[in-house]
Amino acid sequence: MCKDWIAVYYRELLILRRKSGKLLLSMSVSPLLFLVTFGYAMGSGLTVDGRSYIEFLIPGLAAMSSMRQAFSIASEINVARFYWHVFEEFQAAPISRLAYVFGEVLAGMTRACLAVGVILALGLVFGVKPACSLFFWGAVVLNSFVFASLAVGLAMVVKSHADQAMLTNFVITPMAFLGGTFFPIDRLPTWARYPLSLLPLTHASSAIRAAAFGKPPVMFSYIVLAITGSALFVLAFLCVNRARD
Repeated sequence: MCKDWIAVYYRELLILRRKSGKLLLSMSVSPLLFLVTFGYAMGSGLTVDGRSYIEFLIPGLAAMSSMRQAFSIASEINVARFYWHVFEEFQAAPISRLAYVFGEVLAGMTRACLAVGVILALGLVFGVKPACSLFFWGAVVLNSFVFASLAVGLAMVVKSHADQAMLTNFVITPMAFLGGTFFPIDRLPTWARYPLSLLPLTHASSAIRAAAFGKPPVMFSYIVLAITGSALFVLAFLCVNRARD
């Protein structure tokens, strides 16, 4: 089992290393645009809970970027399935299904942590230095665990890149803007606040922001992320079983 998931994870690390330059650049572009347009142009002089808007924005971008990059492992799996037929090779190899899921999820989580490192570096450029405590990285890891597990499960279900793009447009993109990344959801009307409070990214944004500001940890959010991630991991395992049979 140990060697199995290491083999899957190592393959993804080799791909990550080969594309590291382009990947790091792509991880920087969108957050940089958000920081310039929302942080400076629109957020100049705006404060949220006694902090500048750009200070409020950095943890939200960390939550959003970790979500997007963790979910992006689905695209790598689809390329491997549709073009290189790597999944068929894994089927033939003596690799357990659990090891395959764990290796791919871990690869997605690695991408997410790299993306958060990019956000923190950009934050230093803009004069913002969040408190990167154990609780901060714990929330990042749990958030990436949720969306990497979701990505692996959905990657086994989709039949084409068009299906994958549709899922991104209907699931990830709306969540990126409505999950408390750019504005506090408690300022929304009640009818909108409660549905958005169910989103895992909302809890991730809340936990990461609290840790970044040095506030007491929002333990309920950590529990929600852990339970959601575990459920999605099991779902990913079941989807791999179905795709393999």
